[in-house]
Amino acid sequence: MTFMIGSHGLSAPVVLAPMAGVTNAPFRELCRRFAPGLVYVNEMAMATPVVHKNPKTDRMISFGPDEQPRSQQLYGSDPEIMGKAVHILCDAGRVDHIDINFGCPAAKVTRQGGGAAVPAKPELLRAIVRAAVQNASPYGVPVTTKFRMGLFDDWLVHTRTGEICAEEGAAAIALHARTVEQHYSGEARWEAIAELKQAVGSIPVLGNGDIWEAQDAVRMMDQTGCDGVVIGRGCLGRPWLFGDLIEVLQGREAPASRTLGEVCEVMAVHAGLLAAHMGEDHAMRDFRKHSGWYMSGYPVGSEVRRRFSMCASLGELDDIMATLDPAATIVDGGERIKRGHTNGPIKVAIPQGWLDGEQRAALDTDTSVPDDAAVMALSGG
Repeated sequence: MTFMIGSHGLSAPVVLAPMAGVTNAPFRELCRRFAPGLVYVNEMAMATPVVHKNPKTDRMISFGPDEQPRSQQLYGSDPEIMGKAVHILCDAGRVDHIDINFGCPAAKVTRQGGGAAVPAKPELLRAIVRAAVQNASPYGVPVTTKFRMGLFDDWLVHTRTGEICAEEGAAAIALHARTVEQHYSGEARWEAIAELKQAVGSIPVLGNGDIWEAQDAVRMMDQTGCDGVVIGRGCLGRPWLFGDLIEVLQGREAPASRTLGEVCEVMAVHAGLLAAHMGEDHAMRDFRKHSGWYMSGYPVGSEVRRRFSMCASLGELDDIMATLDPAATIVDGGERIKRGHTNGPIKVAIPQGWLDGEQRAALDTDTSVPDDAAVMALSGG
């Protein structure tokens, strides 16, 4: 099953969603070992520090020597800054694909009218996408976008957002089928993905939300008609999900759930990659959250989980795993235990007056730029 983003042919229509503190180079390398030839998106970076050459941001925008395509998500609400950031990355030959984030639900972002609030101002959205595409096109770098359904159930803008992105030259669009208010709670509303696909037929439409097992991707594509899927929380503690997805999308059966011994083998590889990337001390602190996700659904007991949550070295990790039964299997329904963010619904923070009917109508032509100065490392939503 082939799929194209720009000139990049993929082995399956599957994309890894960028997640702050997760989709770094070691995690992407681990996922590629199970399924090469997909789009594995780096952590979201702010456009402003890219322009100002912030060293921390510059280090974060790093890729493995064999990583193709080199995919980077950018966040920004200023068309001029976004255009400059895209030009800098493309001109330096550092990226093969740019994804623009319009789904960030963080209150300190939406309160200023940024992040997931940007699509409420369609002409500002248009200007940002246009700036990105115009600066990427001379280098042959495709630009895609990711967004949510809208702020609230009575303010849904996903079809209009998709249409604008397509009109401005986006190579593909992805919808996280939840509102900002819903955050990560409840179920993703796949019917919104179907609506988006029906409204935008000129470019690929990808669906995101509640793909926990490989067969979920098949169901989403069958039910919505979408062209592919974006995987976020479903791969936390399950990097082999990408390999499973290739199997089912090519008409084969998904592999059985991994035994605890197989999970531990992957954990050891993951921790080793992190240690090589960032040093053992930092890596093991970072790996603690991953160990909780890996153990999700497995009958290991609270004491083992506590020890993993305090693990400080690769040797200690090996010692803990040596106490486990390698033949143990996941509990019934264990694959569908939600991992990562689960909070919501939330009270949505938006600029004062936006809910006033007259001011809300005026947003349709408002191109004023929100203040992103306080925004740092955030999840892309």
